[in-house]
Amino acid sequence: MMMRTTIINEHKLYYQLLVIHGKRGFGVLGGGMGSSSALAQYLVNLLVGGFERDRPGLAAVCLSSDALMATRWSDGQALAKQILALGQTGDVLVLISTDGSESALVQAAQAAHEREMSVLALTGHQGGALGRQLRETDVHVCVPHERAARICEVQHLVLHCLCDGIDTQLLGEQEPL
Repeated sequence: MMMRTTIINEHKLYYQLLVIHGKRGFGVLGGGMGSSSALAQYLVNLLVGGFERDRPGLAAVCLSSDALMATRWSDGQALAKQILALGQTGDVLVLISTDGSESALVQAAQAAHEREMSVLALTGHQGGALGRQLRETDVHVCVPHERAARICEVQHLVLHCLCDGIDTQLLGEQEPL
């Protein structure tokens, strides 16, 4: 019950957040660690390339969390450094994590706040340190489950809902097939 309520209420807020920022010319930066970085890349692909309908692309880029970046900044600052270099006031940072415990994501959220960016965090469990780092102006969609596989499956669905909502906001309701 709680998961459905959380996703439905927050879903409306965060896709409106991204659409508003996209219409005003702000960008979206996406990031995650491990398998969550693949979900962030997937989201950026959908924002730039569209979901189920043709629409103008939204400005979005996925931050790198690969081994080269990690060895360059071994203190977990790889994502934060990229945000400080690329992020602008008004941009949106989307962070994806199964539990919100990665210090690199906490530091990324801090860097986004320094840049006066909004943060959308998709987490699991209780949201971890990342969830506690968020401000009132940020959006937190937490999947209240312990198993990483179930969390990732729901996060994938949430990304599809987000992109469908963006398409609806920009293009109107889709005609039935």
